[in-house]
Amino acid sequence: MNSAPLALPEGLSARPIRPDDVVAVAELLAVAEAVDDTGLHESPEDLTGLWASELVDLEQDTRLVSTADGTVVGYATTIAPPTFRDAYGVHLQGRVLPEWRGRGIGRALLAWQLVRGEELHAERHPESPARLTATVYTTMPSLEALVRRAGLEQVRWFFHMERPLTDLPPRRRLDGIDLLPFTWDRDEEVRLAHNAAFTEHYGSSERDVASWQVMFTGMRTFRPDLSVLAIEDGEVLGYALAYVSEATAAASGSRESYFGQIGVLPSARGRGVSKAVIIEAMHAAAAQDCQTSGLEVDSENVTGALGLYESLGFTTARTQVSWSRRLAPLR
Repeated sequence: MNSAPLALPEGLSARPIRPDDVVAVAELLAVAEAVDDTGLHESPEDLTGLWASELVDLEQDTRLVSTADGTVVGYATTIAPPTFRDAYGVHLQGRVLPEWRGRGIGRALLAWQLVRGEELHAERHPESPARLTATVYTTMPSLEALVRRAGLEQVRWFFHMERPLTDLPPRRRLDGIDLLPFTWDRDEEVRLAHNAAFTEHYGSSERDVASWQVMFTGMRTFRPDLSVLAIEDGEVLGYALAYVSEATAAASGSRESYFGQIGVLPSARGRGVSKAVIIEAMHAAAAQDCQTSGLEVDSENVTGALGLYESLGFTTARTQVSWSRRLAPLR
């Protein structure tokens, strides 16, 4: 357990995050967003959905930094989903209030995260390599400098793409394939289809039931009515799972249907399933008071997804970089 105190400036203290801290952290993120421009907005309920789950041990995996009067000025989390393929993935997230940056708070939090990440590796999967990863938007130069000084390396680039829900391409019809809204009786089948579709993708893993429910269809932003499944002979061939963040809509004045997962079974590729599913999902979103659609793509995606999305009118709005420290197996 990483119980060592953080090397913080005088007058600041750190402790684990408690469930009732979500309001203060959401407020911190809202202030930081004006500077960081990530396009992300988290409500207290959004934070609770992830942190109050079996994937996170608040006592061990989180830290909150505050002043003597209780003002929250920074936080950090170190979260490691249970499943992985090539390397055990530990995700380092956090933020410091802009007015408190440059005083060593972020450096102290990152140092704690890296130690905790090494502990998680040693405790859970010492037989495998691990990857400690911080996601940094290119609009966050101070965080980029911080992770670079800590010795993390740029390993992957991801594009956040958007398009307005106007001038949509016509719906496509595929022989023998029905395009239908997501229904809960198919949740497990979609999970298995997702696991099969992403066997070759960087950082992907076989999502177990708990991770799937916390990080995917169990999220409060998930919109089954805007999600689309491609069904042939009663089986799921492809899918686009949609999410709508009302916190982001309130902050930006525009409601986006974000396609968090898009996939097609390897055996069904080359039949136009992805394009048909995405177009159907865009039409569904436009009919439900969404103004834009968004998605994320790995710049080195092995299935040519970037070209597909560009052909459908998506353009890159933001870029994020995965900065990682690789850990060798311990035995």
